Amino acid sequence: MRISGHQKISRQNDVFEVCEMPSGVEYVVDLRRRVCDCGEFQVDRIPCQHVFACCANQRLDWQVYVHDVYKMDQVQRVYRARFRPLENPTTWPVYCGPQFIGNSFLRQVTKGQPKMTRFLNEIITY
Repeated sequence: MRISGHQKISRQNDVFEVCEMPSGVEYVVDLRRRVCDCGEFQVDRIPCQHVFACCANQRLDWQVYVHDVYKMDQVQRVYRARFRPLENPTTWPVYCGPQFIGNSFLRQVTKGQPKMTRFLNEIITY
């Protein structure tokens, strides 16, 4: 990837133009706003490959751009609360709510043998 700082847009050098090689497709990355033209940075809230390229080019810490929800202290906070174990299912009250009925026409029909996912390779000895 080739990176160039967008001096016209940002004097703080936080907006970059990243060019993917060999396709030549260009993406604009705004680190301050946490936006990349590819869209992954905004959706996943973790740095995309273009953000990593900018951080490497400018010697910035990429971990700064990871959303707090992915950080260990936030995960620990979620599990700090006590969870009550479920009781024996035979003691649960009878469910009287709506029943789910699947549409049999939307069911995938698999015919024949399942597709093999292993790659067979032959060893040739002389």
